[in-house]
This record gives sequence, structure tokens and C-alpha cells, in this order.
Amino acid sequence: MFTGLIQTVGRVQRVVHGAGADRLTITSELPVAAMTDGESIAVDGVCLTVARRTGKAFAVDAVAETLKRTTLGRLRAGDPVHLERSLTLSDLVGGHLVQGHVDAVAKIVSLTRDGADVRLTITIPAGLRRFVAEKGSIAVHGVSLTVATTRARSLTVALIPETLARTKLGRLRPGEGVNLEVDVIARYLESLMSGKRR
Repeated sequence: MFTGLIQTVGRVQRVVHGAGADRLTITSELPVAAMTDGESIAVDGVCLTVARRTGKAFAVDAVAETLKRTTLGRLRAGDPVHLERSLTLSDLVGGHLVQGHVDAVAKIVSLTRDGADVRLTITIPAGLRRFVAEKGSIAVHGVSLTVATTRARSLTVALIPETLARTKLGRLRPGEGVNLEVDVIARYLESLMSGKRR
């Protein structure tokens, strides 16, 4: 479980393609020595498991299902990635509860700037529209954001200066894919309500 508050932007050092999985080696400012093999870490919003640690780098494995459902299969050496270690029971939840279970890859429609007002518009993949509400929460590449407006096939979020400084969202371009995770509370509510309708 995560909060959607990115701790740092790491960089992919190496990608090794294997049979049924890719191994990503990532360097970052995180305290790698304090990590433990087997702990969870979110990489661009995808919950993965630390498999190996060396110096300032750690390795994670992304299996075929993960590569199919996320943007991780497109990563190359040198690419930046959002990183967040898993939540502990003593942590503040400054964003919202994020599982790291990506629902779909969405596409960037536009990134507009009007002074300090920066708006990111992305597509809402089919089947997820019912989980998205204005002023509700959404995770984009693992970043906890508030939905500003919605349309039939897209949603818009406002990016504050802190988010622009700490993440790569302000450098995204139209057509790029992003990992999208809807609010887990909305998902459970929808499940409960659909059960009552049966």
C-alpha cells in the first residue's frame, strides 16, 4: 500500500529481458542499504518487489502480465521513474490509499500552462469512467492527484508547483502512456452497489 506521494525520481540503469519477465535495475536517492530484499516499492505506480540491492541501485522483476498492463515494458536505460517505498502504519497519508495495482494505461491528451495554472488531461479507458468523479482521487504514474474536471472520455487534473518539481508529470507529451489507478474506495463502493442491484 502506498500514498501516491512520490519520494524521489529514480533512473533506470539497466533493463534485462528474460523469459517471461524483465529485470529493471534502478538507481535513486532512496536509502537502498535500509531496504530489505522482498519489500514492496512502487515504480511509476506499479507495485513491485525488491529482488536485489547493490550500492545505490536496486533490482525489481516485472513479469509478463505486469508488462502487458503497464508502461514498464517501454522503459529503457536512462528513463526516469517515480519511486515510493511502501506505507508503514506510522506514516502520514498525505495523498490517498494507492495499491500499486494499475487498472489501465491511459494516454496524455494535453498539458496546458497558463502561468501557474498547469492542467494535465488524459483519456479515461473504457470501463473506468464510473470510478472517476470530480474532486475524487486518481493515481497517475503513482502520483496521487485530485480530479478537477471530467468529460465522457477524459479527465483533467491540476498540477501544483510541488508536484511539477518532484515528478516527471510536467514533462509528459500528448500521446504518451501513463499508468492509471482508480481510487480503491470508489472500486469497492461500485462493487457493493452493483451487488445490491442483482
